[in-house]
Amino acid sequence: MTQSLLHWIDDSLPLPPATRALGADSDAPGLVAAGGRVTPQRLEEAYRKGLFPWYSGGQPVLWWSPDPRMVLPVKSFKLSHSLRKTLRRFLRSPGCAVRFDSHFEAVVQACAQTPREGQDGTWIVPAMLDAYTAWHRAGRVHSAETWIDGQLVGGLYFVNLGRMCFGESMFSHVSDASKIALAALVAACRARGIPLIDCQQNTGHLASLGAQEISRDAFLAHLADVLPQPAPVDWTYDEAHWATLLD
Repeated sequence: MTQSLLHWIDDSLPLPPATRALGADSDAPGLVAAGGRVTPQRLEEAYRKGLFPWYSGGQPVLWWSPDPRMVLPVKSFKLSHSLRKTLRRFLRSPGCAVRFDSHFEAVVQACAQTPREGQDGTWIVPAMLDAYTAWHRAGRVHSAETWIDGQLVGGLYFVNLGRMCFGESMFSHVSDASKIALAALVAACRARGIPLIDCQQNTGHLASLGAQEISRDAFLAHLADVLPQPAPVDWTYDEAHWATLLD
């Protein structure tokens, strides 16, 4: 089902369901609604409905649910021979470390300075940074971080609701640093029984790591299954989780 007219909302109105997104024949396929503010409460509502905010400075808040949806089944993560060697070398090096949630704001700020593949500029505007940081304090958003010699050199941040992870953005200041953080998240998800990481939109980089497209209907059906399940209460980094990926 598609909708030919865009829904405009304010803070008093609920977000429409994802099935009300504009269709492929529109100027903005996948756009569900516009308006309102980005707050932790609104983000919680949006993600549970299969929506996410994505807009630039000077625009109203735009809420999206693309069809198809890019997702990474954690069992399908492609660990290349070169990345496996890099991980083993990294984990043996005394100056190298993976951390979760130690410098969340620094991760988001670094992601804000890294344009998405094929795009100019940033979509993580100040209101977004503030909202996700507040949501992080509420325990819904987390960071996976790559450290070398005491420096944060790569990472990503993600939302966790129920048994679902929603990947948001990543950055890398040295080769493979973001891949190491993603691999750490995959290992953590495998250990915690989380089968899928939402990647939102298709990129060649994500596809090379095992991400694939599924229909919006399939994505919403998966959410209906995993969101009611209890979420992990602890995202502390555990080196033992690498066994789910490297052994």
